[in-house]
Formats: sequence, structure tokens, C-alpha cells
Amino acid sequence: ALAQLQGVYILAQNSQGLVLVDMHAAHERITYERFKQALAENGIRSQPLLVPVSVRVSNREVDLAQEQAAMFAELGMEVNLLDRETLVVRAVPVLLQGSDAERLLRDVLSDLATYGTSARIREALNQVLATMACHGSVRANRRLGLDEMNALLRDIERTERGDQCNHGRPTWTQLSMTELDKLFLRGR
Repeated sequence: ALAQLQGVYILAQNSQGLVLVDMHAAHERITYERFKQALAENGIRSQPLLVPVSVRVSNREVDLAQEQAAMFAELGMEVNLLDRETLVVRAVPVLLQGSDAERLLRDVLSDLATYGTSARIREALNQVLATMACHGSVRANRRLGLDEMNALLRDIERTERGDQCNHGRPTWTQLSMTELDKLFLRGR
């Protein structure tokens, strides 16, 4: 890694030239693949919240949360009923420590409402994991140190399908020395 540009891109170099990495897209793919691997191996570990988060929801969302309590547990979330209009998030996936628990719950409930309570939930699990990965990824304007940037670069190199994020956007692109020379009308 050479530098961070506008809090969005990591600039790096390799033997071919300049590498531009979208840090959010790259971190999102890394987190998503880790979720999938963790789920396949032994489920997703959860982290209890020091202060549980109360979330006002509709009756339908309460029913969904209760019907899918096992799925929430499998995703590393502990969600309990406080009353007919309030759910309480008591734990989140370890990989999402410090994330917005309310927003995460609302997004997962939205996915559940979209896919229903049938076997389609299992088929849509990767989409739920993708939503969760997005919440846990670095955001624009987060300053990363050189060690953090290099760690992200090494992780994306080892990550399956690391060349694109969960939404299909590229995570990185490269400009060769020849392409850079053309930009500046240089001959080699």
C-alpha cells in the first residue's frame, strides 16, 4: 500500500504498475466470505451486547422474529421479545462488534419478510449474510494506517472471488506502467 485516496481508495503498487482498491467493496467481500466459511464450519459465533438494544417493530416483525429464532441464533444474533411492539437485540455476530444492531435487525427482518418463513430462508441465507457483511465493512472516510491497508490487501488476495464485492462491483483495478505512460504521453 502507498496511500489512501479521499478516504475511499487504497493506492498500491506491484510489478505491473498501480493498483486501485475500493476499500469498502474489498472489505465487504472479505467479511462475506468469512461469514460463509464460519457458517459452513460451525455456525456464526455471537458477542453479547453490554447494553441490549430495544427496537420498536410491527406485529408482523415480532411474529417473524419469533418464528425464525433458530435462524437468528444460527446467524449469531440473540433477539428476544420484550412486548408485542418491541424486540431486544442481546447479541450480534462477533465479526460485527460495534455495528448498528438496530439497523442490522431491521435489515434481516426485511429479508425475512421478503423471503417468507419457508425453505426459501435457507436459500436466501447468502443474501442475509451479504447484508450483514455490508454493515461490518469499513466505510468511506475511515482513515486506515499503512498496516491496516496492507492487511486488507493481503486478505483480498486470499479471498475467494476477491475481485468483486457481493453486489458485483469490482474491488480493485490496475493501471499498467504502459497505461500510465500513455496518460502522460511518455514513451518507454
